[in-house]
Amino acid sequence: MKQTLLTILLLLPLWVNAQLQENFSDGNFTQNPTWAGDESSFIVNSQNQLQSNGPAVTGTILHLSTPSQAVVGTTWEFWANLKLATSSTNYTDVYLTSDKEDLKSADINGYFVRIGNTADEVSLYRKDAGKTAVMIINGQDGTIGTSNNIARVRVTRSINHEWELRIDVSGTGQNFVSQGTATDATHKRSAYFGVVVRYTSANSKNFYFDDFSITDAQPPVLDELQTITTQELILRFNEPLQPAQATTTANYTLNGSIKPIIAELTEAGTVRLVFSQNFSIGTNAVSIANLQDLYGNVLANPIERNFNFVPPPVLPGYNELLITEIMADENPVVGLPAQEYIELYNATADKVLMLQGIRYSDATSTTTFPNVQLLPGEYAVVVPNTQVANFSQYGRVIGISNFPSLNNTGELLQLRQPNGRLIVAVNYSDTWYKNTSKRDGGWSLEMIDVTNPCAGIANWAASVNPRGGTPAQANSVAASNPDNTPPAIADATAIAPDRVLLRFTERLDSTQAASIANYSINPGIPISSIQVQGPLFTEVILILGAPLHERQLYTLIAKSIPDCSGNLSSQPLSITFALPSAPVFGDVVINEILFNPRPNGVDFVELVNRSNKYINLKDWKLANTSGDTISNIRSITAANYVLAPGQYVVLTSNPDNIKSNYPAAREQTFLRMASLPSYPDAAGTVVVLQPNTQLADRFSYTDKMHFALLDDKNGVSLERIRLEGTTTADNFHSAATTVFATPGYRNSQSQEGVRAQQVFKIEPKVFSPDADGFDDFTTINYNTDKTGYVANITIFDAQGREVRKLVRNELLSAEGFFRWDGLRQDGTKANIGTYILYIELFGLNGEKGEFKERVVVGGRF
Repeated sequence: MKQTLLTILLLLPLWVNAQLQENFSDGNFTQNPTWAGDESSFIVNSQNQLQSNGPAVTGTILHLSTPSQAVVGTTWEFWANLKLATSSTNYTDVYLTSDKEDLKSADINGYFVRIGNTADEVSLYRKDAGKTAVMIINGQDGTIGTSNNIARVRVTRSINHEWELRIDVSGTGQNFVSQGTATDATHKRSAYFGVVVRYTSANSKNFYFDDFSITDAQPPVLDELQTITTQELILRFNEPLQPAQATTTANYTLNGSIKPIIAELTEAGTVRLVFSQNFSIGTNAVSIANLQDLYGNVLANPIERNFNFVPPPVLPGYNELLITEIMADENPVVGLPAQEYIELYNATADKVLMLQGIRYSDATSTTTFPNVQLLPGEYAVVVPNTQVANFSQYGRVIGISNFPSLNNTGELLQLRQPNGRLIVAVNYSDTWYKNTSKRDGGWSLEMIDVTNPCAGIANWAASVNPRGGTPAQANSVAASNPDNTPPAIADATAIAPDRVLLRFTERLDSTQAASIANYSINPGIPISSIQVQGPLFTEVILILGAPLHERQLYTLIAKSIPDCSGNLSSQPLSITFALPSAPVFGDVVINEILFNPRPNGVDFVELVNRSNKYINLKDWKLANTSGDTISNIRSITAANYVLAPGQYVVLTSNPDNIKSNYPAAREQTFLRMASLPSYPDAAGTVVVLQPNTQLADRFSYTDKMHFALLDDKNGVSLERIRLEGTTTADNFHSAATTVFATPGYRNSQSQEGVRAQQVFKIEPKVFSPDADGFDDFTTINYNTDKTGYVANITIFDAQGREVRKLVRNELLSAEGFFRWDGLRQDGTKANIGTYILYIELFGLNGEKGEFKERVVVGGRF
């Protein structure tokens, strides 16, 4: 561009002199202006006329030319005297415009007046490079049919390219006669004006010229306006411009107030304008003021020109085409046609998006969009072809074949370019409605803030439009809802000895998330590569350069990883993880069960990892029994979910319900299941299965396991007493009535294991069976020297009266415990006082032992 402007500036002296007035009164043609060509074959004679003076050779062609860029809104005038009889070999051509200095060249583009030729006329011609000249005004024949032909010629060309040729054969300029008019706009630029003479040998000195005049009294006219890019205009004027005014940015205004940052004269009459912002889609207005042509003609009034701008359509990039509304469950109808649909939105400010070939898919099927375009900010609803007419009243409708059926409860929807590159992905769920009644059907899901496309549930809600949705229109829930929160790590799971899966709380900038330099693991484990998991970009897999070790806790540090909206945590993100170990029976056990919830409540099952391993619950199952058969198997989770040693997990279909009924519950321990197997109030069996269907734990319960003195068992869970004990009825007790259940934290009836140093040990020796969660029962702990003993335990009061036969002929393991809840044989509560536990122990070989232990039943007075 600099070189072009330099060339124009170098030509400026020529432009200043381009309005020609030449009568040769200075006696030469070498200056003011300067003529070039066959200079040695012309002279200025004593009458101060330009005269041919070439060699006396038949067929000679001579020329002289001088710079002139006048081309439109111009009057050319000159005097000529041909002292010869004109013919096909004796005539002159006066070039009004030419793009070449050498007027004898065959490659000229321009216009000329021919005096002479076989018809002895004065006519106007157009010359196209490499072609024979074309007559555009045929002058009257015989006007110069003598041997001394004088003619004053005047040619005008209007700003609308209307030509008129006039001649005065008296030469005085007082008697012009029109030879005709024509309209021709073929050539709009000129560089030279000049004369060409052709003669036979006798006429070498018989061509005389004088009074050359080129006058332009019209200001420049804008011929053409062209958009080159979204911020660039080309203005083409009908004639050359003065560079100083043409390159002044203040002389141009876009849409009332916007000035260009560049105003460049790329050639004599062409201006390139560059703006710092994009043109508006649709109508734009440009105003041009203060320009002048090379002859000082200034625009009397600003030129006002409107132009329509529609950029060429392009395929949408990532998040440039959005899914902003989803009607997944159309029944029962609220007000819209009974049809599933999605809504598209062009989220760009200045791009026309081309949809042809874009692939739209759900979890099971894919279709492609037809040849349609979306303007910036435009909405369109997508429906089957058969439904287009039913939705046309709402706005732009796009009909497609093989419309993917939308799942009522949710699924992953994607739009991809024809080459497979991701445009947008939405993993909607019926929880996004945030309204129980509306998710039953007839209402659409709407995006709240279309400038925050990466957000999930936080940026979607059920439509509030009375029709049930707003297809092809701005959403009824539209509001500002920016994402100002940086991402966090939700969890980290070692899915293999050399692979760690990170799950983030929101979508990431996938480029930054793929940088190895942004991660580290302590104790030091090298990271060899990163895989950012599409299409949602919330998960990252770290490929390790060395294997992890089981039962080793690692710390992962992540830094400089922004979310999709650019939010970045000010501090590095940190999380611990470990490599899961293979489980065996009894590693993860049933710790608590609520099978008889309050009215409108739901069941839950709590598991606990009582091993020293990290155990992944992915693909574990929860079941019940039908007779002796395990049945009603339900998946606990298909995702990675690692239980650390001592960690609880609460399995339920409705975490919100559990939290509302038990406010102290630990929400972070909840794991939602689609549904639990049936666990009847009277009795049932809870079965936990490992991924290979091996039994992890099993518990058969009845409602009679509850503390008999409870006024209301509904809403009270059964809790495990000892973590290391067996999963049997003796090891479970009703939760304390102060909490009713302890989902996600230590059981209210939990008791540390007591190892008896002697054969039997009572703990605690004083207890109060009042269901307050504090020493509600006592345990008779035993430790024998071998297995195979059988025990009887009978409870007597202080007067020696039998109160309860607690154990009868019970086969003992090497160690364990029995529990007394303070109830008599008839189910009534024992009185406050001292009681004797009479224990009989029988061996397989006839051994017998007797033991007496004291215990106190306490209570409130």
